This record gives sequence, structure tokens and C-alpha cells, in this order.
Amino acid sequence: MSLRQQFQAIGTLVQLNGLIPIRAQPLYLLNLLASPLSFLFFIGIASGGRLLGYGVAGGMILTMLSVGTGLQSDLTHYRHDLKFQDVIVSSPVTAPAYLVGMALSEFVYSLPGMAVFLGIWAYEGWWSWTNAIVLVGALVLVWAFASTLGFTLATYFEDVRETFMFSPLISLGLSVLPPVYYPISSLPGWAQKIALFSPTTYAAQLVQGASGQVAPSFAGAVVDWVVLGGFTLALLLLATAKARWREP
Repeated sequence: MSLRQQFQAIGTLVQLNGLIPIRAQPLYLLNLLASPLSFLFFIGIASGGRLLGYGVAGGMILTMLSVGTGLQSDLTHYRHDLKFQDVIVSSPVTAPAYLVGMALSEFVYSLPGMAVFLGIWAYEGWWSWTNAIVLVGALVLVWAFASTLGFTLATYFEDVRETFMFSPLISLGLSVLPPVYYPISSLPGWAQKIALFSPTTYAAQLVQGASGQVAPSFAGAVVDWVVLGGFTLALLLLATAKARWREP
């Protein structure tokens, strides 16, 4: 199968799992926004608007995480209930093309919700080309590692209901407990050390810097990019080695 045909397959998957559901059930978009906007609302009310930037930054990161963890349910449903993965395996479509197509479909599905946060981000005056590049880069890496993690886990689940247990735990461990919605300086010293084990801590520091909430340093930004990029690469390598593309 040629490279052009692989890209065509990716485009078909984006339509199948992204564009068509948006047209058929637009209310699903509200479900994707429910948690991020709820956190933003309560943070804005409790702080009198002073911590709105942290709420916006956290909302964007949580949305990208939800896209990746939500991939678990879709892939498990397609794999077991519809036997769709068996069809893909028997076709010329490669595993990387399938992963990219399904991950992009979830990304496209999230764009209307992300537009809400980006609109607030721009309205508050945080726009600049430098901030925009940092913001996009950090969010894309969050989407990439979350999607890769979701794909790998989905190849082991035997029932779509299993994803209902893991998705909330992943969201809790990567977006609620780490300093995504608040500055890491708010944590006591011992908790800051624990937070450094979460990749979203580094993504949050980049996004918070691009939202004018913290003054980023060059050395700190380098560490954030290296750790976030390294974690994403590690999950890609893990998926390559451990994801079960074919049924055992």
C-alpha cells in the first residue's frame, strides 16, 4: 500500500470517527467540554477571576487528555463489538496509519471545544506568536502521548466497560492531582517532587507560561520540552513493542 493510500486511509478514519459523529450527535461535544468548563467555572468564581488563566490552561490540557483517554473506549468498541480492527489488520492499512487516523479523528472531534478555550485565551490578551507556538506544541505533545497510551491500553482490554474504570483514573492522575489547574508553587515541597513524575506537570508549566501566569525561564522551558518530548517518545516506543495489533 503506497504512502498516498495510507494518507487516504487516515482521512477516511478521521471522517468515520470524527466528522460524522459531530454532524450526527453534536451534543457529544458538550460532554467533552463538561469537565474542563466545570473546573474553569469554579476556579473563576472562587478566585474572583484572578486564577482564570490557570483554569484556561488546565482546561486545554484536560481536553487533550480526554481526547487521548477517550480513544480507549472507541478502539475497544471497534475491536470487540464491531470487529473493525480485524478488518483493518486483514487490509493493507498499517498499525501506525490506524493509530494516527483514529487519534486525529478524536483531535478533530475536540476542535470545537478547544475553540472555546482558545477564544478566552486570545480575548484575555495572551496572544503572541511565541506564546501560540509554545501553546500548540505543548498541547500537541499531550494529545500525542495520551492517544498513544489510550491505543496501547485498548489493545489489552477485553470489554469496553473496562475503559470506564481506567479513563477516570488516568484523568485523575494526570490532570487533577498534578499542578495543571494551579501553579506548582502552591504545593508543599514533598508534593512538588511527586508532581515532577507526571508529564502533565511539564506541559502545564509551558501552557501556563504561554498564558501569562508564570514567567518562564529558558532553562526551565528546556527541561519542560525535553521531559514532555521524552515521555511522548517513550510511550510511542512502548506502543511499538507492546501494543497487541493482532489477536493472540
